[in-house]
Amino acid sequence: MTDNLALPQRVRNSLIAVVAIVLSVTLFFAITQNRSSHSLEQQAQASISLDVALGNHKPTLIEFYANWCTSCQAMAADMATLKANHADDLNFVMLNVDNPNWLPEILRYDVDGIPHLVYLSRDGETIAQAIGEQPLTVLMADAEALVAGDPLPYAQTAVGSTSTFAPPKPTNSTDPRSHSAFSS
Repeated sequence: MTDNLALPQRVRNSLIAVVAIVLSVTLFFAITQNRSSHSLEQQAQASISLDVALGNHKPTLIEFYANWCTSCQAMAADMATLKANHADDLNFVMLNVDNPNWLPEILRYDVDGIPHLVYLSRDGETIAQAIGEQPLTVLMADAEALVAGDPLPYAQTAVGSTSTFAPPKPTNSTDPRSHSAFSS
């Protein structure tokens, strides 16, 4: 009688194991696909250049980010949604803080934590800044106000979870062995 009960139990256990494996593989591919469709690098490559944004008389949202920034990664899907909803009426510029070419902008906008968002008017004037993770509802409300030319409801005081970032400091070294004008 023990053999008769063991076979159905083995079949049930095997079926449970197969279903668990299929669900795990499906979940893995779903997560991988979701990350790749909202990756920071892909968004950065699709973003408009700062020079073009400052010259086309559309309001602009600059995002200072880094690929290693967990807060930036957490906001990537929401930023992709925001960009999809406002692609025609708002410039989206992404500046990687690890790129030394952006040091003048990092210093100009006093970036000391990322993600760091800078909202610019149609004339390129800074309207507001927000630091840290922002929920999609806050991002949408601020973007809609920026496009409409209204005061931004959240950006002036928005501070969320950030990744620390310290820009390199310019040095006044005249030592010819110094290969850079910046120190870490």
